Amino acid sequence: MSGWTERFGVEGRVAMVTGASKGIGLDICKVLADAGADIIAVGRDRKGLEEARGAVEALSGRCHVVEADLSTIEGCNKASREALAHASMIDILINNAGIALIDPLLEATAARWDETMAVNLRAPFLLAQAIVPGMIAKKAGKIVNISSQAGVIGLDDHAAYCASKGGLNMLTKVMCVEWSKHNIQCNAICPTIILTPMGEQVWGEKAKSQPMLDKTPLGRFGKPVEVADLVLFLSSSASDLITGECVLIDGGFTSM
Repeated sequence: MSGWTERFGVEGRVAMVTGASKGIGLDICKVLADAGADIIAVGRDRKGLEEARGAVEALSGRCHVVEADLSTIEGCNKASREALAHASMIDILINNAGIALIDPLLEATAARWDETMAVNLRAPFLLAQAIVPGMIAKKAGKIVNISSQAGVIGLDDHAAYCASKGGLNMLTKVMCVEWSKHNIQCNAICPTIILTPMGEQVWGEKAKSQPMLDKTPLGRFGKPVEVADLVLFLSSSASDLITGECVLIDGGFTSM
């Protein structure tokens, strides 16, 4: 049996990470690069992508950046096309890009609903369609979809977000059903509130955050690196028997 560092590492593999310019995506890029992966960083923010490249290179890793808007079909096609032009085989696909447009149900608009679904649910579907044929040919691959605890519980003012993440959880299970025979493991991670810039924007006020903290046995929100570390595990051979799972990383919130 190989050593634990080999089982838990991703040396020599190529990982495509969406939403890579900040927050959880940036930490995923750094953790995977530190564990030996080459990174293809995808995002809308060119400046942020260059910062991600710099962070990966500071870890002696290699990073190729792809600027693309995943809210559009063409943006998804562009991202997969440029990624595959750079690396004919992508071993790990991390569907991390996501948006949270917060509205009470009676005030939500169709346009904001559609935008949420496009980024949070349609983009992972389209990117997987483009990337998985290479995994099938190699008979190996890892897909990690960054979902949310809001995909398994309801939250006020989060109708579109909850629906998109619940859909992503079910998409993950269908990926498992269809692609496990090709030795492709597909899992979702469902974090609690993570204190990224987006998390701070939505949950920064104590009046809003304290009720959530009161329902969380650990009494705190998460850090981006904690999600990134779980991504590393699910991207490594140490997790080869785990597929079709929606793994909650929520400080115990859903146990209450």
